[in-house]
Amino acid sequence: MKALLMSGPAVDGSATNVAEVPAPEPGPGQVAIDVAYAGINFIDVMARRGDPGYASGWPYVPGLEVAGTIRAVGAGVTGRQIGQRVAAFTPGGGLAQVALAGAEVIAPVPDGVALATAASAPLVVATALLLLTERARLRPGETVLMHSASGGLGSVVSQVATALGGARRIGTVGRPDKIADGLAAGWDHVFARDGDLADAVHTIAPDGVDVVLDPTGTALLDLDLSLLAPGGRVVLFGNAGGGTPAPLPPAGRLIGHNAGIVGFSMSRLIATDPRAAAEALTTGLDLVAQGSLRPGVTVVELDRVAAIHDLLSKGLGRGKYVAKIGN
Repeated sequence: MKALLMSGPAVDGSATNVAEVPAPEPGPGQVAIDVAYAGINFIDVMARRGDPGYASGWPYVPGLEVAGTIRAVGAGVTGRQIGQRVAAFTPGGGLAQVALAGAEVIAPVPDGVALATAASAPLVVATALLLLTERARLRPGETVLMHSASGGLGSVVSQVATALGGARRIGTVGRPDKIADGLAAGWDHVFARDGDLADAVHTIAPDGVDVVLDPTGTALLDLDLSLLAPGGRVVLFGNAGGGTPAPLPPAGRLIGHNAGIVGFSMSRLIATDPRAAAEALTTGLDLVAQGSLRPGVTVVELDRVAAIHDLLSKGLGRGKYVAKIGN
């Protein structure tokens, strides 16, 4: 079968190629999926550059979310049928014609939902729902700020925040030329992360924001806390900059401001509570089927994925990308 193969760590796409590799067979508790589309994510870039814990070994086939049809089921799997349309979290290996997934972390794709859209649901739609409901505990009337708001996740977070009754949605982007992308993603106000960011945010939300969603690690944590309203929450859900995150601030700063810092990792949730991950995926797909959420995707061919990784690594990506793999 064809797969996107990373031969070793690299700063660019020079070690990434489409190659022929053996198709995997499902083990106990697994399903094999004929992949129609696979999501492309910044976490693939983190694996490519050799950040610890992202590539299971070299050579490595990336890809953590797919949509397609069940090809085969392993021992002990019940309630899943060959030919069933599904979306799934994958432990790597998604950017290939056949991918494996645990039977407990797949969800049926409702009629009317395109598989290209469904391929974005595991790491975009489900993540957006979990960030705002389970981790941020967003309440009606509260203000949400998200860093890196112009991407595919940002566009869905803005929709979920509205559905939950969020009063204001503020996005930040890395460069001024991405402000238009952030506005197109549905944010009410979008600012570049520069020296004037705190003043700009306080102009919109003079009492501070209630929720900050931060995928950058801890590099912006001092800024995040300075933007919080009393009782506000910061949700850290990534480490896009790589390296070792800086220590968290002293407890006194949090206690004195009634502020909270919580973390979220989809990969750890899948490992420790796969049912919760699958439920979020199922709920997200149902919301897409109902028209309540409309995630947009840009479809590229498999041989273009390395170039998309390069764009993402430079902060030049626009929205959510998925790769077309099969029928």
